[in-house]
Amino acid sequence: MNGITSSNVETSYVDVSDVRYAYRRFGNVHGGLPLLCLQHFTGTLDNWDPAIVDALAEDREVILFENAGVGRSSGEVPTTVARMADHVMRFIDAIDLPKFHILGFSLGGFLAQEIAITRPAVVERLIISGSAPEGGEGAGMDRPELLAIYTDGDMPMNEKLKRLFFPATSDGQAAAAAFVGRLETRSAERDLPATPGVASAQLQAMIAWADWKGDVREKLGRIAHPVLVTNGDNDIMIPTRNSLVLADGLRNATLKVYPNSGHGALFQNARTYVAHVREFLLGHQPA
Repeated sequence: MNGITSSNVETSYVDVSDVRYAYRRFGNVHGGLPLLCLQHFTGTLDNWDPAIVDALAEDREVILFENAGVGRSSGEVPTTVARMADHVMRFIDAIDLPKFHILGFSLGGFLAQEIAITRPAVVERLIISGSAPEGGEGAGMDRPELLAIYTDGDMPMNEKLKRLFFPATSDGQAAAAAFVGRLETRSAERDLPATPGVASAQLQAMIAWADWKGDVREKLGRIAHPVLVTNGDNDIMIPTRNSLVLADGLRNATLKVYPNSGHGALFQNARTYVAHVREFLLGHQPA
């Protein structure tokens, strides 16, 4: 990796029509297929946990993508998941990425499903963490107790992450503090924070996704790729039962639910999560 990690990799840009996409690309170019990482609600490039992406980059290239209107990417934030997914596909065409894996966290998991259905030939395997199928109950994340945190202009972003992603237990908050500490290790230019407009547009997209009244099982059945579905056992943002629906409806899914964990289970259990993802991307059944 030549010493390049998520903390010091420079942000790159590619222009497609009227949008400049920001992304970071690093890792083992001689390893397996690249891993495209799609971020959570209002998340930026700086919100990827080094304990996860740096470890996975030892095996393959990791590509952190920033959708239109978020952070240093230009353009307007889409108000539908389909349009967000279309931006991802424009990006992968622009950087000439013919085949790859996807790691989609939360909102990124919505996009991963859309891409797997729309462009199945370019995707090899999917990891969908803390996410939900279209029509998933509670997947709009618009409950009053959550909105109160999103819209609190006085609460620092790191405090919001601690409250939303981790259990309010001593162990959960210790894991939250460690996660936030890892995010602060970036030494290269930092990303721009998401604006209130990003939250508004993305919430609109997520609510529409949750309110879909189509046949959930039929749609999931259209995804033939191997999928690793993960979550915590008490996700207060996108309820854990949605991960069970995903695993049950997908044709080739493996489910991992981490105990005493919430929406940020992948960060709380980073070492175990990385081991599961590594095994899965090698084509093995995670232990």
